[in-house]
Amino acid sequence: MTAGTSATSAPASRAVESGEALDVLGIGFGPSNLALAIVLEEQARRAATPRPSRAAFIERQDRFGWHRGMLIGGADLQVSFLKDLVTMRDPTSDYSFLSYLHQKDRMPAFINQKTMYPSRVEFHDYLCWAADRLRHRVSYGLEAIDARPVIRDGDVRYIDVVARRAEDGRLDTYRTRNVVVAMGLEPYLPPEAPASPRAWHSAQLLGRLADVPDDTEQTFVVVGAGQSAAEATEYVHRRFPRARVHAVFSRYGYSPADDTPFVNGIFDPRAVDVFFGAPDEVKDLFFSYHDNTNYSVVDRDLIATLHNRVYEELVTGEPRLIIRNLSRVVEVRETGTGLDVRVAYLPDGRVDSVPADWLIYATGYRPRNPLSVLGEVGSYCKAGPSQALRVDRSHRVVTSGRMRCGIYVQGATESTHGISSTLLSTTAVRAGEIAAAITASLDPSNPKGR
Repeated sequence: MTAGTSATSAPASRAVESGEALDVLGIGFGPSNLALAIVLEEQARRAATPRPSRAAFIERQDRFGWHRGMLIGGADLQVSFLKDLVTMRDPTSDYSFLSYLHQKDRMPAFINQKTMYPSRVEFHDYLCWAADRLRHRVSYGLEAIDARPVIRDGDVRYIDVVARRAEDGRLDTYRTRNVVVAMGLEPYLPPEAPASPRAWHSAQLLGRLADVPDDTEQTFVVVGAGQSAAEATEYVHRRFPRARVHAVFSRYGYSPADDTPFVNGIFDPRAVDVFFGAPDEVKDLFFSYHDNTNYSVVDRDLIATLHNRVYEELVTGEPRLIIRNLSRVVEVRETGTGLDVRVAYLPDGRVDSVPADWLIYATGYRPRNPLSVLGEVGSYCKAGPSQALRVDRSHRVVTSGRMRCGIYVQGATESTHGISSTLLSTTAVRAGEIAAAITASLDPSNPKGR
């Protein structure tokens, strides 16, 4: 069947048969497509605004969630609350973080904190608040598994996206003129990571530890040198007062993130224009100069907290936090009661055996490949020299001439649009750019449109 919904129809969680195709179907409903849904919703409010008016989103999770496994109490967001879902695009929007605070009657209390950086728990609650207001646009528990071209007069005029329901495995088909793929990031595990219930990615931190007793002697190994690794290390050391925690990374020490004002400008929307128009060799220089703004770096306050704990334990003679710098996990073996983690000290090659109960890999994330859900439609998409999809400035995938539908990508565009592509910094502005491009393409007078 062909399914869809509109802003005024029944909730999108129940696909409805319709002879009219959607204007936009969003695959994934994290912050990126949530921001897009807000733009489309605001356009739908204005009677004089042209299409798109028929938009729906599908999300494989059973509810909205953004890094739920790392919602550690006391952990702050690392970007300003002004880089929310809307403010950089439209400061008057009632979907802003400030509007959320006002509705929750917490504005004065938040102001009194004298901070631009809300807790991660609070910002997640803000995102959930916004997503709940758009529940008529989104169907949860639906995973896109295929996309099929619908050909009319020799050209692809529609795309049929096939989605599987998590609850019963049934398939729904959404016919649309535009697809916006925003599947987010997936946790990365190194090849040596074992398939074991005792070893897992930091993305699962809170869920995996929910039932672990906190009053027993046990040993954790945390692998990684970035923000997630440092947060996981701090959390397990604090929550499990009788546990030993081994922090393993190949650097000499945790490196601080460069968040100085001039360098922070690389996360401004204008920097996307600069990066997009630069030659490939300049793009490479850009990343080599400024990857310390986002990759394998840690907040300075958290570094100080961990160092203070190590020093305090040095004073008391009861070390529980063991920093294994210049080291790498080279092998993991299952034992009858836990894990045997082999850690190599890189300067001399010495290998130590660390008996562990839990092994946490805080080894980062990778963008999900948009082609994994595009099926046969992917054959109409053009790739660059690195085999990555070619994407224009409006985040539309470059396609062959027969493809009349728009295929847009959010998140998996670092090579073309810069470091901010996977971050919150330009989310609001990018959503506005994509909405504008879709609206222009749906104009009957546009030769590239339908």
